[in-house]
Amino acid sequence: MTPVAELVLTREEILRHAQALPAAPQVLGGLCELLEDVNTDLEQICDEIRRDPALAARVIRLGNSVAFGGGGGVSSIDGAVNRVGFAEIVRLGGVATVSGLVDRSLGAYGVDAERLRESLLLHALASEALAARAGLDARAAYAAGLLRGIGMMVLDRASRGRVAYDPAGFTTFSEWEEICFNVRAAAVTTAVLDEWRFPADTVAALEQHLEPADSPLAYVLNLAGSIVAAHGLA
Repeated sequence: MTPVAELVLTREEILRHAQALPAAPQVLGGLCELLEDVNTDLEQICDEIRRDPALAARVIRLGNSVAFGGGGGVSSIDGAVNRVGFAEIVRLGGVATVSGLVDRSLGAYGVDAERLRESLLLHALASEALAARAGLDARAAYAAGLLRGIGMMVLDRASRGRVAYDPAGFTTFSEWEEICFNVRAAAVTTAVLDEWRFPADTVAALEQHLEPADSPLAYVLNLAGSIVAAHGLA
């Protein structure tokens, strides 16, 4: 195994590894931003999704699924968005995003891809429901819940198989990340989303979500994490 001191990452290295991730997370951020504007029209939503052809294909496929009231017949982004409606487009885009974003198991963490997808989707749904009850932006909470794993994905790529989490030696992933990379996954997530120009409130919430301070959304994400843990998917 490579000595951990050799895996300390700079911000530039973090962002370089993040560029290797699919473009879908950036599209999801763009969707959230567009939906905050009451003047946004259907074509703008469709154009944003088309930025990532792989994501667009997954959106069309999901638009035809029973989960989104489908049953076949949709062959375009316009048709998929029309079918699910503006209210559901972030959820549709989110499911498609996770399907493409989690393209591999996290060997450094010992987490397989399917479990990670389930964990992120449950975190997103729990965050959305809690935010709605708290009078916060449910769409932003859903997106934040989906994207909280980006830091882990970046660190896993940076590790290149040289290190692996040892539950016998560390109590938490965060403790191991600090020793191994000199940075926590939460800080990596916020650095990446800040670079991708996600809303400042979302970035701040993800930065604080393990230890909430002054962000109401961070408390929602933290509580949602407890729900995920209670279902054995942390």
